[in-house]
Amino acid sequence: MTTLPPTVAPALTGDVAASKLGDVLRCERTKFRTVASSWWTLLTVLVGTIAVGLITCWAVVAHWDQMSLAEKAALDPTFKSLIGLFIGQVAVGILGVLAITSEYATGMIRTTFAAVPRRRAVLAAKAAALVVPAFVVSTIGCVLAFLGGQAILNTKSVGVSITDPTVLRAVLGGGLYLTVMALFGLGVGAIFRRTAGAIAAFIGLVLVLPTIVMQLPSPLRDYAKYLPANAGQAVLSVKSAAGSAHLAPWIGFAVLCAWAAAALGVAAWRITHRDA
Repeated sequence: MTTLPPTVAPALTGDVAASKLGDVLRCERTKFRTVASSWWTLLTVLVGTIAVGLITCWAVVAHWDQMSLAEKAALDPTFKSLIGLFIGQVAVGILGVLAITSEYATGMIRTTFAAVPRRRAVLAAKAAALVVPAFVVSTIGCVLAFLGGQAILNTKSVGVSITDPTVLRAVLGGGLYLTVMALFGLGVGAIFRRTAGAIAAFIGLVLVLPTIVMQLPSPLRDYAKYLPANAGQAVLSVKSAAGSAHLAPWIGFAVLCAWAAAALGVAAWRITHRDA
C-alpha cells in the first residue's frame, strides 16, 4: 500500500486575498444596511447633534442681555452650536457596539467566523463598513448644527463664519470625533461581546470616568484631559487655548485615536484567542 503525501493548501496570492477581503467587506456593508437599528442610531446622531445645538444657541440668545461682560467675552459660538455632539457621541458609540454584539447575541457570529476563519479580517471589515456612514452622517449633522446655530446667534451679532480661522477645523473635526468614537465603541463591543456590558463600559469611559477624575485632587485631576472624550473634544474648541488643563486640538484628537486603536487591538487579540 502506498501512502499518499499530505496535501497542502496553497497560500493565497495577493489578488485572491484582496478578493476575499473585498467579499468580507461587502458582506459587512450589507449587514449594516439591512439592520434597522443602524439607521435609527444614525438618525439619533443626526437629530441629536442638530437639535441640541440649536436649542443651546437659542438659550444663549434668550439670556444674552442678562449675561455679564466676562461671560460674553468667553463665549465660543462654534462650540455652542456643536454641543449636541455630547448626545451624538453616545449614539455613535452604541452604533459601534451593536455592529458586533448583535451578532454575538443571535449566534450569527459563529456563521460569520465559519465563513471567514480569519477573524481579524472580519473585525477590520466591520470597522471599514462603519467608518463611512458614521463620518458622513456625523459631518452633515455638525455642518447643519453649525449653520443653524450661527443663524440664531447672529440675531445678537455674535455668530461666526465657517471661513473664520479654526472654525472649519472644529466643524469637520466634529465629524472626525464622532467617527473615531464609533470605532472605539466597536472595539469595546468586541471586547465585552455582550450589548449591555459593552454599552455600560463605553458610557463609563466616556461620560462617568471623566466626571470622577475631575473630582480628584491635583495632580490626578490633570489626567482627565487624556481620557477619550476630553481628549477628542479638544478638536472642537476654537477659543480655548491649549494649556495645563487642555490638550492642543490635533494632539487631543490623536490621543482619542490611540484609545480607539488600543480598544480595537485588544479586541483583535481576544477574538482570535476565545471561542465565539
